[in-house]
Amino acid sequence: MTSNRTIKVDYLARVEGEGALHIKIRNGKVQDAKLKIFEPPRFFEAFLRGRQWTEVPDITARICGICPIAYQMGASHAMENAIGVSVDGVLRDLRHLIYCGEWIESHALHVFMLHAPDFLGYQDAVQMAGDHPDVVKMGLRIKKAGNEIMKLLGGREIHPINLRIGGFYSVPTKQELKELRPELEWGRDASIETAKFLSGLEFPHFERDYEYVALHRPDEYAILDGRLISNRGIDIAIPEFEGTFEELHVPHSTSLHARIKARGSYLVGPMARYNLNFAQLADPAKEAALSVGLGETCNNPFKSILVRAIEMVHAFQTALDIVDRYSEPAEAAVPVKPRAGVGAGCTEAPRGICWHKYEIDNSGTIKSARIVPPTSQNQGCMEEDMLHFAGQNLHLDDDELQWKCEQGIRNYDPCISCSCHFLNLTVDRG
Repeated sequence: MTSNRTIKVDYLARVEGEGALHIKIRNGKVQDAKLKIFEPPRFFEAFLRGRQWTEVPDITARICGICPIAYQMGASHAMENAIGVSVDGVLRDLRHLIYCGEWIESHALHVFMLHAPDFLGYQDAVQMAGDHPDVVKMGLRIKKAGNEIMKLLGGREIHPINLRIGGFYSVPTKQELKELRPELEWGRDASIETAKFLSGLEFPHFERDYEYVALHRPDEYAILDGRLISNRGIDIAIPEFEGTFEELHVPHSTSLHARIKARGSYLVGPMARYNLNFAQLADPAKEAALSVGLGETCNNPFKSILVRAIEMVHAFQTALDIVDRYSEPAEAAVPVKPRAGVGAGCTEAPRGICWHKYEIDNSGTIKSARIVPPTSQNQGCMEEDMLHFAGQNLHLDDDELQWKCEQGIRNYDPCISCSCHFLNLTVDRG
């Protein structure tokens, strides 16, 4: 095997947008690793300008079919911040509950359908189902449980239509929520079994010293709100995001790269949440994590599949707690009316923090919009992972190195289609 190689994936199939991976190896060392994103601009921030403030939750939901709640909730929080209202009590609980539904369905899809085949040696979940039908069936049932929460509270699973600034258009009855309970109990226990199953997989020995960034609350595993913290001293309110983080254009990507000013890349998502907020996990999730050997910290990105299973346990238990204490509110939303202002909101999408900022005038017309999704924030870490991981595995042949690097990208589940297998690989031996 020559010491000069170029690992190129010219087109990532079935991706939300278009991208490629390019790893350059010269004289037996990895010189460069680039995740090349060349998707065309989607203009969401641009065409939000001039629209009415009440339209933002429904428009931003269309950014992602798997994680619409993340965008709806971040947008709603930002607008509520701008007009000076807050949503608390039972309505906040219902927002928390529908977000748990999104975490469950998104994590289940990633764990069972997109990432587990890597570890078990299959090209896809269809092949995996031939040898592990019960595992795949369990994954589909877990995902369905999450979808049912979203359907009940949001009106439908894809791009829910029942969320609004100030709360909801309508709320469920206590009986409707109670009917979810048996499946939520089953889902919690099935997620614990999933973590046990995943703990038996063979994980590559690979760790990095990441700067983790996530929302944090002392009283709960932060999903809806909190302060932005890191393991290296960041502790800021959500509106202060722009003073600490910045987005930069890079020549090889039409997607912005986010970084901590004067410091560099950072990691958001399940690994960040787990490492920063382990103490706030629901008790069954903490017990499951310790029982499968995760410990209170985990720095191996390949074990992110296991962390997602633990977060499924947490989401199911949190959903059960909300269902048990629910009483129907008198109103489905708090009163809201526009006023000139600037507001910011941030929530924890399954893949990490999703930050929004909007400026509106007295009539509620949007003057400016900015959205920073998790994928752009993780791109720097993805490239650095590939640089280090490929460097540790140059003894592998081209096919095996490709497979491992693809798996490394899927650790991040950067978007639902990004987690699919790459299409073409060419190797240029220099």
